Amino acid sequence: MSLRRSSLVRRGLVSLTAVAVLTSSLFGVASVAAQDATPSTSPAASPAASPVAISGTPVDVSGCWPDATTSQWMSMADGHTIFEQWSTPPQMVIDPASHYTAVIHTTAGDVTVQLLASDAPVTVNNFICLAGNGFYDKTKFHRIIAGFVVQGGDPTGTGMGGPGYQFADELPGDGLDYTAGTLAMANAGANTNGSQFFFTLADLSGQLPKNYTIFGKVIGGMDIVMQLGQTPVGASPTGEASAPTQPVGITGVTVVQNP
Repeated sequence: MSLRRSSLVRRGLVSLTAVAVLTSSLFGVASVAAQDATPSTSPAASPAASPVAISGTPVDVSGCWPDATTSQWMSMADGHTIFEQWSTPPQMVIDPASHYTAVIHTTAGDVTVQLLASDAPVTVNNFICLAGNGFYDKTKFHRIIAGFVVQGGDPTGTGMGGPGYQFADELPGDGLDYTAGTLAMANAGANTNGSQFFFTLADLSGQLPKNYTIFGKVIGGMDIVMQLGQTPVGASPTGEASAPTQPVGITGVTVVQNP
């Protein structure tokens, strides 16, 4: 990884500035970066994105935020993008000793991920709670760098949105690194995790600093991840060549607890 790319890692694996502080001018800048996109602001399902057959039990996410007063609904300036935020991270509803599989349904097809609950229980629990509450449905991959990462998980599609809270890192130890197909949390510095995540498109072991919680590995559909990584891009608001010029993203997420 070049020094330039290392700099991009430090600056660009971002998320989680509170949506409430976003201004209308920022939304304007974000729309310029996607000016070559089709008029649709929500990714549409691909005809080839048929569900992947996985065995297991759906995870009960009713206990994630038992107090309904912890949440609020947010609306983007476009008047169409509405999503939920919470004031606190979710309660623990998973068993860290158990096994969980997620199928991330994307506009290019399905990606199956083994979630690493024993390595990053808080992070996996967070992902499952958000997914189970529809947080990731119809969200864009807002940052793509070929041969590097595909990043998403922001309902605003700007790279600055999140779930309304932050939680601590669960940084990878010696047994984990950023091999191709790794699923890890994006952040804006230590202990600023929220909802944004990225897939690695290449083996970045020993190149990407272990500052990003690893919580999953692709076990099916890596060709879909690589296809997403070839999406044409233009300049982002920061000038980085990473803003997709066509809407690609997540149509839904299915998570099961494996027997």
